Amino acid sequence: MLLKKIKKMAFVAMASLAVLPAAGQDLLANQAPIDRKMKAIDSIALQRLMENEIFETSATQLYMDWNNQFSAMSTALPDSFLINLRDFCMPTPSRVVTSNFGSRWGRQHKGLDIKVYIGDTIRAAFSGKVRIVKNEGARKGFGKYVVIRHNNGLETIYGHLSKWLVEENQEVRAGDPIALGGNTGRSFGSHLHFETRLCGVALNPAIMFDFKNQDVIADEWMFRRSTYNQESSLATRLRGTGGVYRGGDDLEANMGQSSTNTASRTSSNVRYHKVKKGETLSAIARKHRTSVSALCSLNGIKKTVTLRPGQILKYN
Repeated sequence: MLLKKIKKMAFVAMASLAVLPAAGQDLLANQAPIDRKMKAIDSIALQRLMENEIFETSATQLYMDWNNQFSAMSTALPDSFLINLRDFCMPTPSRVVTSNFGSRWGRQHKGLDIKVYIGDTIRAAFSGKVRIVKNEGARKGFGKYVVIRHNNGLETIYGHLSKWLVEENQEVRAGDPIALGGNTGRSFGSHLHFETRLCGVALNPAIMFDFKNQDVIADEWMFRRSTYNQESSLATRLRGTGGVYRGGDDLEANMGQSSTNTASRTSSNVRYHKVKKGETLSAIARKHRTSVSALCSLNGIKKTVTLRPGQILKYN
């Protein structure tokens, strides 16, 4: 009898020992989702901390303060500056560039015009912080616009919007919706006016962005004062409106220092015609006392081209 009790106790003890590891495994299994959540939280917090550090270091190299009054923060432009393009999102899926960067109608057009429709979603090109959300009023300037200062040192401007989706001093990530496309301000049809600025100086967005292929040109781009004009002209030829209109792109003019020779050349030798609805090449040629062949040669187009309202053509 005693022997049976001893065997029974030994069996219970062994069974208890066998159960303990299983219970421990259950405890670890239950703990695992919590650990994963904490790791995810830690990763997000670490990523946000890293982004803040990048913003504080890269942006403060170029900008001494934070001001919500002026769309362009003018500071000393470095001779060279490496711009990281890895963290990006196209501000719109539209592939149609309707107007290039550079001299247009005797003045500087400091961005690209991209065809969008009223209500289309406009997204932040890079991560950063919203500096300005403002309305310049009806038929004036950008109309409703947004300015974002980015971690890579750039500032981007989004103009002619119909509605804002962000507020000043709000942090945004690349791809976040910031506004809806529109036709506010000095605009003759719904589109997005998109600018990229470095130290307040407007740079040709076509240097960094390829709207036709919905991509950036590389992981990074080195701005150099000495080669910027040539790079900008090349970018316009490669990624502009396809030969219909090619503007000049004088960096000094963008910095507010006008070029007398450029202005004189633009005003005296080159003249433009803005296409109206229903106009044909023949009608435009007759109006300006030239030929269809001359128009095609000047603008790099064919006689069979379909003209778009608002399209800009050279006629001499």
